[in-house]
Amino acid sequence: MVNFGRVLTAMVTPFKEDGSVNYAVAEKLADHLASTGTDSLVVCGTTGESPTLTWEEEYELFQVVQKAVAGKAKIIAGTGSNSTQEAIAATQKAAKLGLDGSLQVVPYYNKPPQEGLYQHFKALAAACPDFPLMLYNIPGRTGQNLTPETVARLAEIPNIVAIKEASGSLDQASEIRRQTPPEFAIYSGDDSLTLPLLAIGATGVVSVAAHLVGKQLQEMIQAFEAGETRKATQIHLQLFPLFKALFKTTNPIPVKAALRLQGWDVGSTRLPLCDEPSVDINKTLIAEMTKLSLLKASE
Repeated sequence: MVNFGRVLTAMVTPFKEDGSVNYAVAEKLADHLASTGTDSLVVCGTTGESPTLTWEEEYELFQVVQKAVAGKAKIIAGTGSNSTQEAIAATQKAAKLGLDGSLQVVPYYNKPPQEGLYQHFKALAAACPDFPLMLYNIPGRTGQNLTPETVARLAEIPNIVAIKEASGSLDQASEIRRQTPPEFAIYSGDDSLTLPLLAIGATGVVSVAAHLVGKQLQEMIQAFEAGETRKATQIHLQLFPLFKALFKTTNPIPVKAALRLQGWDVGSTRLPLCDEPSVDINKTLIAEMTKLSLLKASE
């Protein structure tokens, strides 16, 4: 049984002022995250700005992060694409590095029917039979929902072991849990829904907020698993305003701003994402991070 852990951080990709990838900061950030509650790092996912990274940059990031966290955290490579053949090639290349798995986003823009989605992921699994795959359903970005019925069919394939469910629907997640075997892991794709999803059988979260509060997320999930639901709820409610602040505009704009506020040289986002969040968003981040003692007193 594949175990990616409870807290999977969807890691940002740091950039230099000239827009190139800052691999040195990526190495330091990965090590920091592995030491502050992260079980697995999802590299080159949505939060890592994969749409504007080249495959060469992604492959280099996989190797840099792999070296940085060896023995401390697992690595899940974001190698999905809206081209099946491209996704297969990228995933096979990542698998040869000895990474721990791959995140496979629902093909975007094409809007395949459910049978097309099934055949896409089936082909990927067949091409990389010994490499664990995590499905990634985020219809708000891809334009197509991966239905529970299709997930259930895919869960029968041995190396399709999990899903990052970011539809925002508790009903859909409940139906996925109902139709899939217990060993098929469901991860929340939204920090604010982690606790509710745990109640219906999720394993953990692929998190943005874990850049800032990884230890607290671990504490919340472990409290829930231990039956300390009141404690878990208390942590959830304490973190909830931060969860919402990190999504006041398109991710990863706010989390990169938050990391810069902490002194991390992660740079800005690549176009077409805008360089800076609004003044209001920055004020909100500062306020919520201050409440959680995530900023130095002088800031």
